[in-house]
Amino acid sequence: MTKDNTAKEPKLVTFGCRLNFYESEVMRDHAKNAGLGEAIIFNTCAVTREAERQARQSIRRARRENPDAKIIVTGCSAQIDPQTYAQMEEVDQVIGNDLKLQADSWGWGAEGEHAKIMVNDIMSVKETASHLINGFEDKSRAFLQVQNGCDHRCTFCIIPFGRGNSRSVPIGVIAEQVRNLVDQGYKEIVFTGVDVTSYGADLPGKPSFGQMIRRVLAMVPELQRLRLSSLDPVEIDDDLWDLIENEPRLMPHLHLSLQAGDDMILKRMKRRHLRQDVIDVCAKARALRPDMVFGADIIAGFPTESEEMFQNSLKIVEECDITYLHVFPYSEREGTPAARMPAVDVPVRKERAARLRALGEAQIDALMQRNVGKYFSVLVEKGGIGRAENFLSVAIPNDLEIGSIVEVKTTGQVQKSLTSILR
Repeated sequence: MTKDNTAKEPKLVTFGCRLNFYESEVMRDHAKNAGLGEAIIFNTCAVTREAERQARQSIRRARRENPDAKIIVTGCSAQIDPQTYAQMEEVDQVIGNDLKLQADSWGWGAEGEHAKIMVNDIMSVKETASHLINGFEDKSRAFLQVQNGCDHRCTFCIIPFGRGNSRSVPIGVIAEQVRNLVDQGYKEIVFTGVDVTSYGADLPGKPSFGQMIRRVLAMVPELQRLRLSSLDPVEIDDDLWDLIENEPRLMPHLHLSLQAGDDMILKRMKRRHLRQDVIDVCAKARALRPDMVFGADIIAGFPTESEEMFQNSLKIVEECDITYLHVFPYSEREGTPAARMPAVDVPVRKERAARLRALGEAQIDALMQRNVGKYFSVLVEKGGIGRAENFLSVAIPNDLEIGSIVEVKTTGQVQKSLTSILR
């Protein structure tokens, strides 16, 4: 996804997760303050080889179209494999994932000089720096980093080597950032990180993720809506369960790091949960909050996955009534244990991913049909679209203020959105 800026402001090209988009806003401010107004900054992703291929392709295209621009590459892929990007003739500088968030790393203007590769040992980083930012361009909601890195080593995942070990932002700093964003007018904030349910283990007193959320909401009562990024199903703590049941500002929409619905595949992935754990979590959440809607990350075609194993992934989506699917065909990452396991043919991976995505589309349609004629509070996005509490897309008048919340009654469905009338 590309974000265009006006002249004399750096252009950010961001790939991958929500955390990357948050960090791009931090880098935008640092680069602009450093006088890098003509720079094009690529914030890369390393989750799949396809994401890396797209980044390199985009870099080459940017150089052809902007021969005089300063091109800087950062993000997970740049952290893991800086030499590949440094050897590209189109690239002026490579900055690592930790250094990209430090203002000093951007302190080379038209007259300055820095090393072409600025990448440190990400595993040596012990703190997650706080970054107060002044809003998000063209966004109706703000994303806030509360945690970074991961201490777990799933067999398919290269991201810990791009992000380092788990590190948490102190609660007081998070509350300050939330207050700053609310004061700017943001009514909805998303707490994001690499492994958010591991929050707090590195902080004094070891506050849990749910404890942090409860305290921040108490400190900033003006925040109207809070969403959470991907959760590990078996690490939802008691405080978070209490919030799910009793805190209306926590939206009824949980995204689970599911990855597969078959126990043998989950074990080979070295995940922390099994199939029944996910079923139990979904049942408990709906018992506490009947309007709860789920999303999930799922990998199709993991090594050794048979058709029967894949069917278990399809079945768990239906059994748990999971709606919003983020589907990835398995992609080998050099250096990970899964890359040495017997592979599923690439066409089979793609075909299974397509079947999962088709099921996801059907799940969204079914949820929409169940919600026609109901009342929602909708956060206004651009283009005449808003998001209900359960994250359903709702068509609304195009002249409403982006970021405001309006009350609607849904009236029907057109393509992938519910139609509505204002209350």
